[in-house]
Amino acid sequence: MSVCTVNENSEAFQRVMAYLAPFNLGLTPKLFDVSTASAELAAQAVGVPVGAIAKTICFEVKGHPVLVVTSGDVRVDQKKLKTLAGGKAKFVQPEKALELTGYPAGGVCPFALPSTVRIFIDESLQRFPVVYVAAGTANSALPITVEQLQVTTGGEVADLTEWHSTEGLI
Repeated sequence: MSVCTVNENSEAFQRVMAYLAPFNLGLTPKLFDVSTASAELAAQAVGVPVGAIAKTICFEVKGHPVLVVTSGDVRVDQKKLKTLAGGKAKFVQPEKALELTGYPAGGVCPFALPSTVRIFIDESLQRFPVVYVAAGTANSALPITVEQLQVTTGGEVADLTEWHSTEGLI
């Protein structure tokens, strides 16, 4: 794992750090000298299975943003999301995700958002004692438990994915 201090002064990274501080959970994002913009790249940088990477995907449902935080080795089941979110979910393009979350593609995280957003945390993450979510940049990862993720985001744990992998299953 090659950790660096590149981008630690970025506005997005600092916003994440400031948001997490009041929770007093000892959560410390890490910055890398390589890209963590995809689940596969993040897994390589961190040295964990792809499933332990918590990817944050931005959707719109009836004109409102919805974030889904899920394991890097699964796909969101659109029917399950439609049922839980109360309408058809449309995947948001990177420019719109930046507008809605304040974070660039590859660095979208479920913290310190510019407005209230409904957040779903997929059950697939519960396979791992610690998962790694982006911390506002495309070269960052924050080690966090699912319980801490729920506390810090107010997210709802739900079954939202199609299982295509048995990686990490016990």
